[in-house]
Amino acid sequence: MDVLVRAVNTALFLSHGIRRDSHITLHLTGGQGPLRRVWFDGSTLRGVRPDERSIAGHIRSIMKRQIPPIGTWEEVSSGISHSGGGLSDTLGEWSREGVNTYVLDSLGSSFDEALQDAPVGFILSDHLPFSDKENNALCACQRLSIGTEWLQGHACIAIVHHLLDG
Repeated sequence: MDVLVRAVNTALFLSHGIRRDSHITLHLTGGQGPLRRVWFDGSTLRGVRPDERSIAGHIRSIMKRQIPPIGTWEEVSSGISHSGGGLSDTLGEWSREGVNTYVLDSLGSSFDEALQDAPVGFILSDHLPFSDKENNALCACQRLSIGTEWLQGHACIAIVHHLLDG
């Protein structure tokens, strides 16, 4: 849970505000039962403080709810929604929305050589490498590197924001 919470915090919160042009989709794939996605939308997010306990509480409360059908996003609170589905579903939605999708990978191309068009979406793993099934779903995505070391997810998000803000 702490990996997810730090990713949400880094993706959305500034020193004194929220990144209104960013959102983050968490893929909850552990445990039994169907896959669940949780979407935090910075443009409409309200009532979430930038501390780990607050964010974790929102995620825990969502996990107690019945999972909506794949493709149906149910708003839980302002700026937080959830849906059934996994990585392939998210990639399909992003494709239909015209999102240019990149995978962060230490062996990928230089970050400086990409990102000509917006909107952009980034896929990164948690503390484990992508599974074979996930890599198959990601095969059409360009892989970009922000360095040769395997970094924690929230650090990768901070670096990407720094590069995009520059």
